[in-house]
Amino acid sequence: MEGVDKVDTREVYANAWMTVREDGIRRADGSLGIYGVVDKPDYALVIPLDGERLHLVEQYRYPIGLRRWEFPQGTAPNRAELDTAELAARELREETGLRAGKMTDLGLLDVAPGMSSQRGRVFLATELTTGQPEREHEEQDMRTAWFARARFEEMIASGEVTDAQSIAAYTLLLLHEHRS
Repeated sequence: MEGVDKVDTREVYANAWMTVREDGIRRADGSLGIYGVVDKPDYALVIPLDGERLHLVEQYRYPIGLRRWEFPQGTAPNRAELDTAELAARELREETGLRAGKMTDLGLLDVAPGMSSQRGRVFLATELTTGQPEREHEEQDMRTAWFARARFEEMIASGEVTDAQSIAAYTLLLLHEHRS
């Protein structure tokens, strides 16, 4: 690390989705400190776009105690590392049943770099065909729906969509369209 050296590390907690570790560090001035870090595998987020419609999923997010609309996104089971394009196709199919004829890489997002090592790759899914979702057990209460882009933007402005990754991903889509 630039200006910070790890002097020791210990795993504090682990489950099938994440680990939490505590790193002892030495700063550039020689002082010691600690960092608590949540390690999760990289994730993929998919923006399903059909003309002017976006496909979202809604699910209960236990840590905040609320149901939230967001773009399909996730990681591989058991902290596995998968190619992000493969993971994106898997998440899209699993959560929505959609399959994309074309996937465009829009960019990279850091989830919460002050506390987590997790990074995410954003994909635009077009040329969509429908199928049955293949949801994991934890996703059994998930709902899906198409929204006009104008409605999605209203949902962001009104606080109906608050998922930071989805909002940042939409910004990457807008930049992509602006450059095209």
